[in-house]
Amino acid sequence: MRKRAMKKPGRGKRLLVTVAAVLLLLVGSVYLIHRVELNREASLLTPMGELVKVEGHTMSVYTAGEGEQTLVFLSGAGTCSPILDFKSLTDLLSEDYRVAVVEKFGYGFSEDPVRGRDLETVLEDTRAALEAAGLEGPYVLCPHSMSGIEALYWAQTYPEEVEAIIGLDMAVPGHYEEMRVNLPLLRLGQLGARLGIARLIPSLAESDAIRFGTLTGEERDIYRALFYKGTATGAMLREAAAIRESARLVGEGEVPQIPMLFFLSNGEGTGFDTEAWRQIAGDYLAQVREWWRVELDCPHYVHDHQYRFISWEIKSFLNWFGA
Repeated sequence: MRKRAMKKPGRGKRLLVTVAAVLLLLVGSVYLIHRVELNREASLLTPMGELVKVEGHTMSVYTAGEGEQTLVFLSGAGTCSPILDFKSLTDLLSEDYRVAVVEKFGYGFSEDPVRGRDLETVLEDTRAALEAAGLEGPYVLCPHSMSGIEALYWAQTYPEEVEAIIGLDMAVPGHYEEMRVNLPLLRLGQLGARLGIARLIPSLAESDAIRFGTLTGEERDIYRALFYKGTATGAMLREAAAIRESARLVGEGEVPQIPMLFFLSNGEGTGFDTEAWRQIAGDYLAQVREWWRVELDCPHYVHDHQYRFISWEIKSFLNWFGA
């Protein structure tokens, strides 16, 4: 009786198995190094603000200054360290005003609970955090980028709490009619961050606040540690998934008739060209009775590039409308 000869794996299959094994070993090594580095960096992560409880979870609120007016800073999407991101500007403004930076769930030193990120929930969390920190309105809201939607909704929903809006290249509803949020790409980025693959590209951790702001060497190290610990968190992704619906909700409401100051970038980093980015913001602003508009030749994180000029303009604006 003849025995049937066993076929040996083809060269292509052996090569594929070898490549897969090498990649698995490489990813495993990167992950182990990432975990070691996270443990080492943990000593840097002493909260810079007050930790308050909101719905049973911890949120971080940073305050400085003793002025009569309270300026509340709200970060853009995915900003790993809102406190340090705004610090070059808030250090200047705290000389004359009380400033507050609210780190939403999933940002900075705040927890990342499994919690809805629809617009109403985000706003109520922010308001509860300020209340827990002992900060009462009315506020001057200073949102960057995506937080412009929250600021406008705040003014629509609780007009007695919002005295003015100072947009740091903030988004308005019209921007999200054109913008597409690539959730699969964001989830891929989240996986890469959790595996530590982002450490293979150190430039990813070099934010505009690090490169152009006034952070000390220690503060830069803290920012990098927060980046590696909290990139593409669950809350950030849920917020991104909800933003178009949030923008639609605000767009259907009335335009708040409170003083507004918009600082507009050259569009770099927004996904829009200069003309389109500024036009959409300008069209919204034109519906407001009292407004200032300042165009800046710098990228999206305007407060990290032109903090001195922005500080001077904010003070002039607040003096203008009598705050």
